[in-house]
Amino acid sequence: MGHAAPSPNAKPSADDEAFAAAFANHAPQDIPFRRTIKSFVRRAGRTTLGQAKAFEELGPRFLLPYQPAAIDLGATFGGATPHPVVLEIGFGMGEATAHIAALLPETNFLCCEVHEPGVGALLKRIGEQHLQNIRICAHDAVEVLDHMLPEQSLDGIHIFFPDPWHKTKHNKRRLIQPALAAKLAAHLKAGGYLHCATDWQPYAEQMLDVLGAEPLLKNRAAASHPELAGYAPKPHYRPLTKFENRGLKLGHGVWDLVFERQ
Repeated sequence: MGHAAPSPNAKPSADDEAFAAAFANHAPQDIPFRRTIKSFVRRAGRTTLGQAKAFEELGPRFLLPYQPAAIDLGATFGGATPHPVVLEIGFGMGEATAHIAALLPETNFLCCEVHEPGVGALLKRIGEQHLQNIRICAHDAVEVLDHMLPEQSLDGIHIFFPDPWHKTKHNKRRLIQPALAAKLAAHLKAGGYLHCATDWQPYAEQMLDVLGAEPLLKNRAAASHPELAGYAPKPHYRPLTKFENRGLKLGHGVWDLVFERQ
């Protein structure tokens, strides 16, 4: 759902100022964007006092600052015993992320999102649900992949409901393109999976074509569910959001795609 941009003459609220101050302490500084691929488009939005408080109190523990060097994923999550690591690109307000993390406590989730209210909202959910297996990097996921994550280091990647860019002239802005598909596949371990979901059929068809053409990936559903024409049944861990439920009641479709690194 979109957010109305504030009036250029409006004064910032106390909530906005509190969040901005907290975010400034942890957000990456002076990181140049040198590529044509980006994983996001910045959106306007307002934060709540609860989100700002969660950012201030939980940010130091659960926010992972961007750095242009590879990280140790085990150390990042503070565990002596290695656990599977799933990268989530663009978690919105974090509703599905928190649900999945609670459902799969033995899996660690590295989540990238640049929308500041969304970061605050997920931090708030982390506190409310006492989640330990999430770390948030408030930075472009493509640069995180390029610099912080070694190839063949991920057990899974989630990309749920990326911006569909409905107009044909804007289709080139869609996230799932051949160059990114190759990058994602290269960062998966053998047997690791890529799970995408969209509620826009033309984008689902493009995803199917792009991911199907990536030589490192194979479609998990192609053999097991031929009746779904390459799409996958909704995996048990992905919840139905309120927005998705409303769409389904109106007869709108949702398409899941699950591919595996060969």
